Formats: sequence, structure tokens, C-alpha cells
Amino acid sequence: MNQTASQGPGRAVVVGQGYVGLSLAVRAAESGYEVIGYDVDKERVGRLVAGDSYIEDVSSARLSPLLASGAYRASRDPADCEGFDIALITVPTPLSNGLPDLSHIVESARMLSGFLRVGATVVLESTTYPGTTEELVAPLLEVSGLVAGRDFYLGYSPERIDPGNTRWRLENTPKVVSGVNTASLECIKNFYGSIVDTTVPVSNCRTAEMAKLLENTFRHVNIALVNELTTFAHDLGVDVWEAIDAAATKPHGFLRFLPGPGVGGHCLPIDPSYLSWWAERTAGRTFRFVELANDVNNHMPDYVVGRLAAALKQRGKAVEGSHVLLLGLAYKANTSDARETPAARIAELLLALGAKVTAADPHVAQSVPPASGVLDGVLRVPAGPRELSAADAVILLADHDAFDYGLIATCSTYVLDCRRRLCGDNIDVL
Repeated sequence: MNQTASQGPGRAVVVGQGYVGLSLAVRAAESGYEVIGYDVDKERVGRLVAGDSYIEDVSSARLSPLLASGAYRASRDPADCEGFDIALITVPTPLSNGLPDLSHIVESARMLSGFLRVGATVVLESTTYPGTTEELVAPLLEVSGLVAGRDFYLGYSPERIDPGNTRWRLENTPKVVSGVNTASLECIKNFYGSIVDTTVPVSNCRTAEMAKLLENTFRHVNIALVNELTTFAHDLGVDVWEAIDAAATKPHGFLRFLPGPGVGGHCLPIDPSYLSWWAERTAGRTFRFVELANDVNNHMPDYVVGRLAAALKQRGKAVEGSHVLLLGLAYKANTSDARETPAARIAELLLALGAKVTAADPHVAQSVPPASGVLDGVLRVPAGPRELSAADAVILLADHDAFDYGLIATCSTYVLDCRRRLCGDNIDVL
């Protein structure tokens, strides 16, 4: 079999141009590949064609020369995927009614099967349960008449993109790689070795799929631990943040996790549930750690609103009729990523209680993609002196560096700080 993709740069297709796909596509183009960034979203492709990047990790200045040289091209036309040497599937894997929804993977594999040729490579990067690559993707691709591992290479390499992280980027984060057989693994390892510093081969696709779920479940469970400790510590008069600082001085056996208003992004609110569903389906047992972590983290927005209601009551106010300003709609600092953001649930709860809700976020546009419903209807305002002083309460949800924290502390009547960035008599830390 012709190992085109393992011999050096060729034609690459990256299916899905979100936080993962666009970063991969740009890195591959910079590494010498001719790259097609395929996405079905008309607005997203239109912006990319115009050289306008919508994610912080890939600046428009970085994208523009690749477009000008032809090294990268965005497209909604499946025909542009023809002739690929390697194709990467980086599409969302959401939950639908609490169950894994792999429809985007299915659509991508079916589309790629029409352009599959001998010697080509397909890699799944989307987070999913163990067995997906071999049991779902392989048969869909083999509709082409070609056989995985014999006629074309197939494998799984879990994405590890951390939006907004300037220290650990795509190229210097070790990349786990796997294949359906030895030849596939070698080919896939060679491809990623040409765009990242370090590859970590594992023996099979199921192990790689499990490794990704383990990474996210580990974070999810430990965040839930400190979140639940926060609710107890506050009631007992203990500063949980100081306790975490003290525990973190231990040089072994402890990893620092911090509390917050809830979890967001694609990974933590969704991916551990894939592992829980798979465990129950295959082993007939529930994954109790995941279910407990889901329960704790999903209810942190309720706890935040409860804390706010109690603070307003102490000040002689009710939530109903109060003006609450939310600072930060992204799920994490210094990004525009508002997927599964806890800010949406907090806004929903406050509006249901009769509060007037406004929001400020220097990174998140007025319309939060994908449509967040309640947040699209929340008035966006600057985080200036007038807006801060006009609010009965301010909730700091995402601690963007762009916020003026001195101004927030000085101008606000009351702040519930969910990120421990402020101090003062008018500040309550979660």
C-alpha cells in the first residue's frame, strides 16, 4: 500500500473548523501541507475565506498568509475534499437527551468515504467512547470498497486543545496516536510527528479513546470535589481558597484544582458522560464518580444564585427587581468560548426570579455560537464605571485579563467573585 501521508507533506483535509479543527488545519498548512478546512457552517467558512479568524488561538494575521499562498483554503463544498492524502475528523460529539450523539462523525465519515483512495489516511480526533473508530467509523469508510488497515490507514488521536492556553499549544502538547494496525499507527505517528513536537503511540484505538475520556473525567471529578467543598466551607466559615493554597504547598500527592461557578466548554460537561454511558452499556454498571461529579458541577449555578440571593437579602433587597451585572460569559478566562457556559444557566435562573440581567464580556460576541438562547436575549454592556455602579450586584464569572479589577472593586456596590480576583468590604468570594 502506498504510504503517501507518511512520506511527507501532501494534501490534508480537516473536517470541522472549530477550536480544534482550525488550529490543526493552520498548523498543518504551516508545516507544508496543502490543507482544505471543510465545514458545513456558511458563516464560519465565509469568515475564514475573508481571512477573519474567530478563535483566539489562531489570529487573523497568522491565517492571512496561508490563504494568500494557497496553503490553506476553507470550503463548504465536499468536492474540495477529493484527492486527500490524510483527513482529520474534528467535529462535535454532543449529548442528545443525555445520550452520545455521533451524527456529525457519521456524516463526516460518509462524506470522506466518497473520496477515499488506496494509501490515504483517516484519523478521528473527536472525543467519543472506546470502540467508535473501529466499530463505527471503519465500516462507514469501507462502504468505499476499501478495507481499513489493508487499503487505507485509520486511527484515533484525541484532541488536546486548551483554548486560550499560551503555554501549552497544539505543537508542544504531546499527541497520543493510535491505529487499527501497526501500519496505520506508523503512518499516523509520522503525520503528527511532522506538526507537533512529541507523539505518544499506544497499542490500539480503544486505549487512545479511553485516555481522552480519562483526562477529562479526572478534571471533572476533581473540580466537583473542590466545588462541593466550597459549599461546605462557606457554611462552616472556612476560606476554601486559603485551604487549597495551603494544601498546594505539599510537593507530592496533591494537584491544585479551583472552584468556580460551574464547568463549561465541550469537554467537562459532556465527555465524562460518554464514559459513563459506555460503562453502563458494556459492563452493566453505572460510573458513580461521573454521575456524582455531574450532579455537583451542574448545580453550581444554582449555588451561585443562592449565594447572591442571600447577600442581597442581607442588604435589604430581593433578587426580584434587582439589577445584576454578569462579568464574563465565556466558560474560562481570556477566550470567546461560551460552549456550555455556566453563565447561561445563571442568567436563566436570575431572570426566572425577576432580576434585570445585563452582561459584559470583551471576548464573546452578542450572539453566542452555538445559539445559547437566554444569553442572546441579555443586553451586553461595557464593564465601565457607570454600568458597574448602576448594578445592585455584580457576579464575576470569567476572570478575563481585560477587565479592570480595581475599577470593579471601587465602583460596584456588591460583587460575588467566583474567581478570587478581588478583595474589599463589598466583595464576597465564592
